[in-house]
Amino acid sequence: MKTRDRIILAALELFNESGEPNVTTNHIAAHLGISPGNLYYHFRNKEEIIHSIFDQYAHDLSIHFQPHSHTPVTAAHLLDYLDSVFMLMWRYRFFYANLPDILRRDAQLQHKYLAAQEGLQQNIMAMMNSFKSSGLLDLDGGELEGLASTLKLVASSWIFYQSAQTPGATITKAVIYQGVLQMLAIVRPLTTPEGRERVRQLEAHYCSQVEKDI
Repeated sequence: MKTRDRIILAALELFNESGEPNVTTNHIAAHLGISPGNLYYHFRNKEEIIHSIFDQYAHDLSIHFQPHSHTPVTAAHLLDYLDSVFMLMWRYRFFYANLPDILRRDAQLQHKYLAAQEGLQQNIMAMMNSFKSSGLLDLDGGELEGLASTLKLVASSWIFYQSAQTPGATITKAVIYQGVLQMLAIVRPLTTPEGRERVRQLEAHYCSQVEKDI
């Protein structure tokens, strides 16, 4: 693996473990066993590393939340979507936990974030429409848009909210699974009888994941 890629992976690991504000470029270099000068050859500062991590995040958003081409939507498709939500929240949990501070100090990154969120909103809307076409949701267009925005809001703010509720607490996989369950709780009252049964199956699955990770 190239040194540049190793730096990105090490930074992501350290940011997730210790919190981005507590990690310096010297910490990253020491973690990798390289000199600070070697790190600065690839990245001028920590902000450039964060940008590179965000670019990976934006790429993951674009490929994991495309509307499914198959109809009707199956329980397996729904599970894939929710697993993608979990994967993003877990892999990039430092970003979700420190989102306001990170964006406040970097206008360029905030612009990239808003662009990625706009694309995500469009993809989620397409997914919601596919769920409606498959008889799982009983909502009109405006209601679907509201649901999509609410789900995006929960996914984006769940980790930050949990961190604020218990300062210093470690974000575990169980915490993120609870966020997925919260999203399902929002969707369930809006489903058709068939959709409600699918949601209950998914809730049972994620409840078992929470129990495993507590």
